[in-house]
Amino acid sequence: MTNSVFISGVEIYKFDIPFTKPIKVALGTFHHAPNILVRIISDDGLDGLGESSPIWSITGETQETAFQAGQALAQLWLHKNPLETAERMKDLEEFLIHNSSIKCAFDMALFDWVGKRLGIPLYALLGGIRRPLITDITLGIASPQEMASEARERIAQGFSSLKIKLGTTVEEDVARMCAIRREIGKDVILRIDANQGWDCPTAIAALRALAPFKIEYCEQPVARWNLAGLKQVQEASPIPIAADESLFDHHDAFSLASLGACDYFNIKLAKSGGIQNALKINAVAEASGIRCMLGCMFETRLALTAAAHLAAARPNIVFLDLDSAFFLAEDPILGGLIYEKETILLPDLPGLGAAIQPDYLAGLDHVTIGNTNN
Repeated sequence: MTNSVFISGVEIYKFDIPFTKPIKVALGTFHHAPNILVRIISDDGLDGLGESSPIWSITGETQETAFQAGQALAQLWLHKNPLETAERMKDLEEFLIHNSSIKCAFDMALFDWVGKRLGIPLYALLGGIRRPLITDITLGIASPQEMASEARERIAQGFSSLKIKLGTTVEEDVARMCAIRREIGKDVILRIDANQGWDCPTAIAALRALAPFKIEYCEQPVARWNLAGLKQVQEASPIPIAADESLFDHHDAFSLASLGACDYFNIKLAKSGGIQNALKINAVAEASGIRCMLGCMFETRLALTAAAHLAAARPNIVFLDLDSAFFLAEDPILGGLIYEKETILLPDLPGLGAAIQPDYLAGLDHVTIGNTNN
């Protein structure tokens, strides 16, 4: 195999996917997934696909800013070797700070390309094995009755763990959890996510009031920047605390671990900037005795497949919240992971093992950087 290969072109698509219904969380209400698709092509015609899920209230990006930033990032990779993965991501990190979700799409496309080049699935490239994975499924904020009804429906569909969005008032959130537990019983695993919706006193009061409902952990009870507050809540809470919006990269992981501010890390590829940084976060977690969950934004099964490959390769990732595909009204992905109720089955094809339906791709607004007609 020759290593004298280079990236000849990059295609960047606006990858809008509607939701089946609006999703409400403490940060706001969302009506569709304003994603970005990146396709890199090498001079020998091999390609790699990656997906970005920018959520302005979390990553600080919109689809338009990600689309524009992606064009500048693509220029940095033209005529460079895609096998040099660390160097290629260094190109992006040194050029543009933050903008994690669009960097994630480039990182993912790079790993997809390398897996295809070597003829092995991504989980194998990362040193993992193909094993079944179990995801929870999320319930957005609604009335107690609506959330209890949805919880019952999800259990009937075969899910044994639910992630409940909270982050309003103590009284309202307790009423939601009371209704859900009354509807589904005590054996279903419940996780909660406040999405920064509480301040420290409210978080402590809420978590103490919610403790009788047998909660596995609570994600991000306070504002992302308030690490001291997160530690204060963690020390006072009867429920374990997971850092989400406070954790973007391995530097954040080090700060959180050093402070002892949380019990778990929630890694999301769109926050970390992709697989390379996600691996670094997990390494910090392992060194600190912190177990990880792997979450998602509003990605299709393309990016969810990449996340599942990562989970299969790192035993320290013990919780999965890879459920966004269940809320999308369209599924333009060919191949990729398969859901059997709550179980995720990985493809055994090179790279991600996922592609986009060609006719769907043809209808998307896009820009081409360099030459993609090899």
